[in-house]
Amino acid sequence: MTLFAYPPATLVNRVLPKNKIYANGTVSAKLREAFVTELHQVTWRAKLAPETVRLAATPVVPEIQIFELALRQADLNEAILRTIDDAIPFPILFELHFGGKARTLAAWKRPSEAVAGKWVTGTYLATPWAPADSPRQGLPVALDMASLYERMLDALTPLPSRRGETLRDHMERLEQVRGLEVELDKLERRLAQERQFNRKVEINSKLRAIKDGIARLSAQHETQD
Repeated sequence: MTLFAYPPATLVNRVLPKNKIYANGTVSAKLREAFVTELHQVTWRAKLAPETVRLAATPVVPEIQIFELALRQADLNEAILRTIDDAIPFPILFELHFGGKARTLAAWKRPSEAVAGKWVTGTYLATPWAPADSPRQGLPVALDMASLYERMLDALTPLPSRRGETLRDHMERLEQVRGLEVELDKLERRLAQERQFNRKVEINSKLRAIKDGIARLSAQHETQD
């Protein structure tokens, strides 16, 4: 459970009209409907910037926005999050609220190296749901906005960063683990349905290799093959 306590100087507390968020983008009728049926309210809760947290901006993280999403149901279409991320040219941390519970959610977001002015949003990380009135933790100690963002994302991932590991390497390692977990799930379902012994042996061999790969990537320290 990770809910951050935002200093008074960072608070904005401004409700944002949902239609303004996707006004400049290409949003399907189905997604517009999801904004209405799944999302009650969007609040710009806080702005973490040099003038509010006294940390120097960096080219990749000039500031961080905190958006609070009041939901109408526990599940939220990820396309809603991506639409908001696409509309805001800064990294965002979301706080989702529903039924007296809350969770923090964010994706690693960075400027595109290929297209100027564009941002790339990765896979979303999320904490488990917990009581919304749970004790909050202070913002991580950081040297600049980039290191603050890195430490906030690190608090959300189930895969702790390794000593000296860059944010890019950390997030790419997490993506590899998730890809292997998807492959593992598919193979386990295949194994449960397979009846031929020799094919079961083959699938089990692949399962062991994938599990070894997940363990190696998940280890706190990099291991050598």
